[in-house]
Amino acid sequence: METYLRSCRGVLQSHMKNSSGLLHVVLGNEACDIDSMISALTFAYFLSKTLESGKAAVPILNIPRAEFPLRSDNVFLLRETGLSQDYLLFRDEVDLHGLQQLAITLVDHNVLPEADHALEKAVVEVIDHHRLDRAPSPSCSVTVETVGSCATLVTEHIVQKAPEVLDQQVAQLLYGTIITDCVNMAPEAGKVTPKDSQYAILLETRFPKLPPRSILFQSLQNAKFDVSGLTTEQMMLKDMKTVSGGDLRLAVSVIYMTLESFLQRQRLQQELCEFCHKHSYNLVVAMTISFINDKEPFRQLAVYSSCTLYRDEVSRALEKARNPNLDLSPMSSPYPDVKAYVQGNTLASRKKVLPIILDFLKDRERKMAQSGNLEDLELEDECTQDPSDSQQCCEDSAIEEDSGVPPTPMNSLVEGCPLDNGLPKINAEVLVEKVSKIASEEDRPFEGQ
Repeated sequence: METYLRSCRGVLQSHMKNSSGLLHVVLGNEACDIDSMISALTFAYFLSKTLESGKAAVPILNIPRAEFPLRSDNVFLLRETGLSQDYLLFRDEVDLHGLQQLAITLVDHNVLPEADHALEKAVVEVIDHHRLDRAPSPSCSVTVETVGSCATLVTEHIVQKAPEVLDQQVAQLLYGTIITDCVNMAPEAGKVTPKDSQYAILLETRFPKLPPRSILFQSLQNAKFDVSGLTTEQMMLKDMKTVSGGDLRLAVSVIYMTLESFLQRQRLQQELCEFCHKHSYNLVVAMTISFINDKEPFRQLAVYSSCTLYRDEVSRALEKARNPNLDLSPMSSPYPDVKAYVQGNTLASRKKVLPIILDFLKDRERKMAQSGNLEDLELEDECTQDPSDSQQCCEDSAIEEDSGVPPTPMNSLVEGCPLDNGLPKINAEVLVEKVSKIASEEDRPFEGQ
């Protein structure tokens, strides 16, 4: 594995100079958690051993290299397995859109984000354990099964098609990932499935020198939950996925502490607003997780937006969700722009919450298309934030001086909500008068004609 990873950069550079052969890229999701990373590395390694002559395979981690140190459990597992992160290829180092003769396998996700839509024609295979949102295509092989870990499905592929690829190093990468995703194979965590158990046991049996399960799991958990010294921005980026629809662009982050501890961070609301401004989000969903007795998950959830309309819409969608029911109970929040909840359904991880948000966004877009624009939505959905309720998150003058860019337009999705100061107060009489005036002006011929 080490020799292979060392060679990948040279393979990529050679292909960029001379696109004579096919380059097969294995791409994980934008969170680049341990499952996404290991699935990409090991499946690309498997392809490198099984592809016909003239074809090459490389894994690409779907984050900038600068963000990788935030994935402390990823770093730990690589180090324990004797692999250097220096050999890895990251998304900001490769222009996928500029590559010729390209094939892509998606692991740990099954749909590319909108920014990568042009790459869809290159996707030839999907291996994932999330809900299938991909339209069927004869040119793309799809393996989607709701197991606890995508690494389980990668292990199955290797065992069934090229078992000789498995060695101690590859086995430890896959094994550590499976037991991490499946919370040490504990049934009470609600993640492990019979197939996960089957392949974890197979790896233990074939490679008896693997680290003891509980010791490896606890070491990886300690690494994952170590957020000491991280800023709020780094905590958000550590394990984040993004979704968008219409005028909404959301960040959905897993936060590895209790929500009470997260909400106690100084200047949290301002830091969340600055985070949204910097990364062009207008809403954040923070899903906190901690564990009771190292096994039973305890989940809480927070929704932040400087716009009351967006915050209330998303919160309402999560509260009303029935597939699954999140069993949300409101809890106190020290910030007016943050709604906080205890999540009674502790089995509903982000993998199950994201489809709720995606369905909400699709339904919202459909309603907006039918009504014509956002202002035609029901008045009960008005964005009626009182500016006195919260301090302005980003001082305009400071931001403009620091960024050196022109002022942000009022209708931009980057900063705040255009309706932050409330909709105009319009009653029926005024509306009728305005419509009549417009109609009379349209009937009047233009001057000079």
